[in-house]
Amino acid sequence: MSTSHSRPSTLHLPQGDWRSVLDCLCAHFPAIDRETWVDRINRQRVLDADMQPIALDQPYRAGLRIHYFREVPNETPVPFEERILHVDEHLVVADKPHFLSVMPAGEYVNETLLARLSKRLGNADLVPIHRIDRLTAGLVLFSANRDSRGVYQALFREREIAKRYEAICPALPHVEFPLRRRLRMVPGEPFFLMREGEGEPNSETLIEVLERRGDLWRYGLTPISGRKHQLRLHMATLGAGICNDPFYPELLERCAREADDYARPLKLLARGLRFRDPLSGELREFESTLQLEW
Repeated sequence: MSTSHSRPSTLHLPQGDWRSVLDCLCAHFPAIDRETWVDRINRQRVLDADMQPIALDQPYRAGLRIHYFREVPNETPVPFEERILHVDEHLVVADKPHFLSVMPAGEYVNETLLARLSKRLGNADLVPIHRIDRLTAGLVLFSANRDSRGVYQALFREREIAKRYEAICPALPHVEFPLRRRLRMVPGEPFFLMREGEGEPNSETLIEVLERRGDLWRYGLTPISGRKHQLRLHMATLGAGICNDPFYPELLERCAREADDYARPLKLLARGLRFRDPLSGELREFESTLQLEW
């Protein structure tokens, strides 16, 4: 069994007629059997509002705050290492490898950038200020201090951080660059995809050509907006889907059935971050040390 080294999740118990917290948890999470919850409680992985372990017969009360650690049986290790590029009192900057999630989700708890960095740095207060897809590699910025977190989060909310990406995609010799790609992005099917819709554009990317190598080019991508899968959809709708993308332009059927193919990483890299520090006023720039391989 894999246990989480990151902070626990929190649940305020819903209204009901259960006798114990255990009964409530079993009803609230039907996919997790009673035996598993009993085991977690016995291992002190379920805590009360004061962060103390609960008892198996802890009485139920509506609204009671319970903390629990997400666990994934037999979590698959991601065989790539992150690299820490910068640490100070307020910020941590890391290079995330392909295939590693930023945050716990789905089948990943320990095998996430957040869990790894929290453990390496001994800082349970780390919070990512932005995220990149699990399949994308490159820079991720973390807040290391809850007191200053809000001012750095505001930089992203107010689009005051310049982000640069690189991607290897098929050549587009008949398109004039640099190009500002503007699309209306709407939810697609299945639920985790996006697609192009009709109406006023709600996403924008500046696209440049950095290098040409026959049928493949290396593009510089600067997102003006920050929508889910924006860069992947923008390139796909141009007719140059990012190399090894299992979602765009077509969802590969194997994605739902097979493990990651580590020999075929998505050729998308979060290359650079630039912003004026809201506390010191200095201009700060970070550059990924990773390279996309042709």
